[in-house]
Amino acid sequence: MYNFDEIIDRRHTNALNTDGFRQYIFHDDGSMSFPYKDEEFIRMWVADMEFATPDVVIEGIEERLKRRIFGYTRVFEPDYYEAFLSWCQRRYGFSFPREELVMSNGIIPALYELVEHICKEGEKVLFFTPSYAFFQYAAKASGREVLCSDLINENGIYRIDYEDFAKKAKEAKLFIFCNPHNPTGRVWREEELEKLAKIIQENDLYVISDEIHCDLLRKNQKHIPLGKIMPEYKKLVTCMAPSKTFNMAGLMISNILIREERLRMLWNNKHYNFDNPLSIAAAQAAYEKGEPWLRELQEYLDDNFAFTKSYLEEHLEKAKMQISEATYLAWVDLSAYFSKEEELPRFFAYEAGVLLEGGNMFVQHSDGFIRLNLACPRSIVEEGLKRICEAVKKKKG
Repeated sequence: MYNFDEIIDRRHTNALNTDGFRQYIFHDDGSMSFPYKDEEFIRMWVADMEFATPDVVIEGIEERLKRRIFGYTRVFEPDYYEAFLSWCQRRYGFSFPREELVMSNGIIPALYELVEHICKEGEKVLFFTPSYAFFQYAAKASGREVLCSDLINENGIYRIDYEDFAKKAKEAKLFIFCNPHNPTGRVWREEELEKLAKIIQENDLYVISDEIHCDLLRKNQKHIPLGKIMPEYKKLVTCMAPSKTFNMAGLMISNILIREERLRMLWNNKHYNFDNPLSIAAAQAAYEKGEPWLRELQEYLDDNFAFTKSYLEEHLEKAKMQISEATYLAWVDLSAYFSKEEELPRFFAYEAGVLLEGGNMFVQHSDGFIRLNLACPRSIVEEGLKRICEAVKKKKG
């Protein structure tokens, strides 16, 4: 029903992906020049999709546009809560009372606010590495200290080092958890979550569980919200959003579930508590009507991952890649070809005309890795992989 092979020109729409990559990836002051024109780059970097946002989402916005007034807006009507609750119940067997749901214009802004609310200056924030860099940024922006617990990499499959985590949990006030994990793509199993929950409870940690990728699973995977494992634990905040799932990150709407009444009151007192009316309509339409599109997307992504793994095995034999259990992001180990000092995003931009994110953008424990966004038409994925492999071979040859 849906054409994921369609190539859509996003240039000159103020999209970060096309119009902002110079500043974001390379911190360019305007002096950089590349051997490729902007329109010649293959873009496999920032985590939004090269697919059209689902028709049902666009139709939801169009219906709201017909009301013709876009004044100050919040989620007052119960319809939005009921749509999101039903989504979580159907897909994850997970429920929550309405009073726990607060809205944010993104999970990243919520992280910045919540770190300040939870931790005093000098208190420590713990997370697994490699890590989504904004976990670190959110802690350091408020003068909070950072603790990193490296995941154990066993031939590209990552697992938790419980001994190290338990040791560092004794020093921390807050644990920011990525479930499923970005960038490795791990879907945490029930037994893993139960071990984690035991350590969390023993150390009375606050937890922010970032579950933004929970809908984007390979077909044989199952997401378990941490809140389902810890149904009575009050110091838990769960963050979910339709933004990654339905390619609507620019609409800036996220669901933040705050269990502890004290923390929720602090949020409500200090948060600028208004929402974009078009974003509410879009998100509600996605939760009510978006599952058929998501099912087809999952099939397409599964095929893109299989294609990528096969292509790398054939053309770049020392590259290591496991198919991610979740997300649309491939985590590829190229350390056999590069030294720790080499800046991979710059290399591939100049030598291959491919924009991607390197391990240097994921805090630590990620040297020699690249993260590839596979939420692209197959033709783009194939051309990007061809250029990547050719550039590496030329470097070695």
